Amino acid sequence: MTRHFKHLLITASIFSVFASGCAHRSENSTTKIMPKNSISTSANPDIQKLASLALNNSYGYDITRSLTTEIGPRLAGSVGEARARDWAVEKFKALGFTNIKNEAFPVRGWVRGVETAEILSPFPQSLVITALGGSVATPQTGIQASVAYFATYDDLINAPMGSLDGKIAYISGRMDKHIDGAGYGPANQKRQTGATEAAKRGALAVLIRSVGTDSHRFPHTGQMRYDDAVKKIPIAAMSAPDADQMDRIFALTQKSGKEVEISLRLLPRDIGELQSGNVMAEIVGTEKPEEIILIGAHLDSWDMATGAVDDGAGVGIVMGAAKVLMDSGLKPKRTIRVVLFGAEEVGLIGAFAYAKAHQDELGQHVLATESDFGAGRIYGIQAGKYAATQAWVAAIAPEFAYLGIKAKDGITSGGPDIIPLNMAGVPTMRLNQDGTDYFDLHHTPDDTFDKIDPKSMQQNVAAYATLIWLASEADTNFRD
Repeated sequence: MTRHFKHLLITASIFSVFASGCAHRSENSTTKIMPKNSISTSANPDIQKLASLALNNSYGYDITRSLTTEIGPRLAGSVGEARARDWAVEKFKALGFTNIKNEAFPVRGWVRGVETAEILSPFPQSLVITALGGSVATPQTGIQASVAYFATYDDLINAPMGSLDGKIAYISGRMDKHIDGAGYGPANQKRQTGATEAAKRGALAVLIRSVGTDSHRFPHTGQMRYDDAVKKIPIAAMSAPDADQMDRIFALTQKSGKEVEISLRLLPRDIGELQSGNVMAEIVGTEKPEEIILIGAHLDSWDMATGAVDDGAGVGIVMGAAKVLMDSGLKPKRTIRVVLFGAEEVGLIGAFAYAKAHQDELGQHVLATESDFGAGRIYGIQAGKYAATQAWVAAIAPEFAYLGIKAKDGITSGGPDIIPLNMAGVPTMRLNQDGTDYFDLHHTPDDTFDKIDPKSMQQNVAAYATLIWLASEADTNFRD
């Protein structure tokens, strides 16, 4: 698979970010008041049982607290990520799962180092920045150069070749807030390929406005991508308030004709091949154990915080939902497989490794989905590309009304780590979370456990528990 094609797959995941005949119908549903949460649910006694457990306990919240507290940051290939895999194996054992596996694969190691920037003239002051994942370093002493300002990524693309010789490129461009994160794809272009495009035009380095929606003085990191045919130059993101400051400064200097000069020092290092891995466990089906329903999340995080919303919450949600099903006493006909993917943040490495390692059994994967959009409440249920899946989702959508969840139009790939499975023909669906504020925290030092709301986590766990039970009992193969 070419680097360019893999990049397209990863980019597609940003925009991605159920036929008929399930065992329990909802046409004659009535409502019932659940204890403590005072929330209605369907007349389906199985869903009532799952809802009562999920909404009156703290399964997902406790698991996420354990991961983020006992392990902390989990950068791909790091000691922290290795400890997280050990944690996951032991947690799966303690929760009563079976067929627990830790499947290793290689990943390129990268660590950040010194990262400083300051405006030297005309208005001297420091800037809060961070290197983007995979960035090369500046010279040991840093770079001092004048800055070329671009209001948007498109402005950089339209700049002539050679116009940035000897300069540092600064790319602004605000990211818009949307419930489904629709602003991420357009804003993320400068992070992914800004260094390559600036280098083509002669730049020495790149600074970008962080890809985020907050107003805090925290920069957002994230993986960038080089074109091996173009000179590699350093790239860093600055916090939104610092980017606002830069925009104001350039508004003044463009009138006066003065140049903005910056000093930039970034000393990250490529540390060679390391090991990552996917950790998985199962609830084995009673009648169709060979048919697999996969629910996933990614275990790794960036190094700047404890990765609570990205994606410790997802880990808690999918593990917690499966545990709710076990504790309910219900016995699924199909096998429920929980997969905690490694090295998602650096390019879906674990997702592709899983698809390759399990290529001979992908035909037995009847449905796949992922929780990787924080800890906000789920508002929609969305189907993948198969007509059978779409019909099934339409049929079961009323069963989620007790959680405030409605059917959502459009086609989903199932989540970032599900993209390789979707490509291989595995049916997908997704439970859509409210991500309005997700990019306030995403890839920043502020992504910590205190940001997670326990009630929202309960709602997520209840939704996933409901989903995997209905999928396990459905009289469909989700493909035809």
